[in-house]
Amino acid sequence: MATITRHRGEHAPNGTAPMPTGVVIASYDNYAQAQRAVDYLSDNAFPVEKLTIVGNDLHLVEVVTGRLTWAKVALGGAASGAWIGLFVGLLIGLFARNAASWLASLLGGLLLGVVWGTVLAVVAYAGTRGQRDFSSIPALSATQFDIVATLDVADRAREALTALR
Repeated sequence: MATITRHRGEHAPNGTAPMPTGVVIASYDNYAQAQRAVDYLSDNAFPVEKLTIVGNDLHLVEVVTGRLTWAKVALGGAASGAWIGLFVGLLIGLFARNAASWLASLLGGLLLGVVWGTVLAVVAYAGTRGQRDFSSIPALSATQFDIVATLDVADRAREALTALR
């Protein structure tokens, strides 16, 4: 099994999460299997704070969900703005003296939110100048997940996981 030499708490050069220290005690093809293994150890009173799940061979996967058009951008901006405007209208409505002014603040916030949401979305889309005419959902994907344990518990963790397989 591989040994990871970076010290716990020492950050990677780009300031991301600290790398674990210890040894790889098990490897899995997907995150659900690695999570299941750590959960099994937790259920059996193992000190799971001494474990880390590490995804290897990372890939950025961007799932393209559709083509962007001016109408879709404007509609999305209007919907986002409507929620924000509704929230602001409700907050202002808390200070209303009667039902009519409460309703006016609610509708006014909603209308202003729709207008500003639409305007901001359309301006932002125009700024791309057609360089990104699609919507997508980015995600990180790993091909293998290792469970790393600190040296003081590695043998015990490896032994406990044999019952899971």
